[in-house]
Amino acid sequence: MPPVYATRALVAVLCELAADADPDSVSVRLAATPARDLDAGDETHTLDPDTPVLSDFYFPSAGDALTSVFGVDLAAPAGQTAGRFVSHPKGDHTVTLADDLHAQLLVGVPPWEPGEVRAHNRHGTRREFVVVDADPPAADAP
Repeated sequence: MPPVYATRALVAVLCELAADADPDSVSVRLAATPARDLDAGDETHTLDPDTPVLSDFYFPSAGDALTSVFGVDLAAPAGQTAGRFVSHPKGDHTVTLADDLHAQLLVGVPPWEPGEVRAHNRHGTRREFVVVDADPPAADAP
């Protein structure tokens, strides 16, 4: 099973979101960028250009009104979430039935540092997690 890749900046922001929400948990939809499109040094050149790297997130509060009424997550475009980050404030990395299982699931625990984030597949099996020093391409101005 291939590793799960994420940018260092994304992991840092996810840890900040989890720390801000503590003692409550947070669940964040994640988007990936192909390695070839990342702005990085030589590190991403060792990855296959098609390798998805988790690089962006959708704000956790986006679409809450619709979700709470219909029980369906309508805030993120269909097919554009490559994974999910969930925080476990009680400190257990184990994936639970309450976690929204995507193909890739990142689980963070206190003390909310990047080294305390683990990757799992949709069945809760731990996967290798690699943080890369890269940034997604700059968004085009509207």
